[in-house]
Amino acid sequence: MNVLLMPFLYFPEDKSEYIPAAFSFIIFMILFYFTIRWFRRNSRKQLEETKELEARILRERREEREKQQSN
Repeated sequence: MNVLLMPFLYFPEDKSEYIPAAFSFIIFMILFYFTIRWFRRNSRKQLEETKELEARILRERREEREKQQSN
């Protein structure tokens, strides 16, 4: 019966014991938010660089093909 009551859970009588947990939760959520923003910004920047690189490669291939056709 003790297993069904989940004795590993602790619910304090004094609710002020939740305050440190709330502070740490808020701090980690703020850090999580900024981390996700950094990942998204970095990903967007890499996507733009990749598109520019792809456009440059395609342009160089097209110019090379035009040179070969004109010779």
